[in-house]
Amino acid sequence: MIKPGKTLGVAVMMAALIVAMSGCQKKEGPVEQVGKKVDEATQKVGQEVEKAGSKIQDAAQGNKK
Repeated sequence: MIKPGKTLGVAVMMAALIVAMSGCQKKEGPVEQVGKKVDEATQKVGQEVEKAGSKIQDAAQGNKK
């Protein structure tokens, strides 16, 4: 059988660990922010290239949108 004192001790230790881990997260610096913007821009460019490729294929097949 689990003793109430032991359970409480484990709960307190887990809470302390969670609080400590949340305090360890680093805030994004300027390099990380720029990196995210570059990733977003790259993704948008990729989507536009795919759209252009589809339009070229449609035009080659004689389909117009």
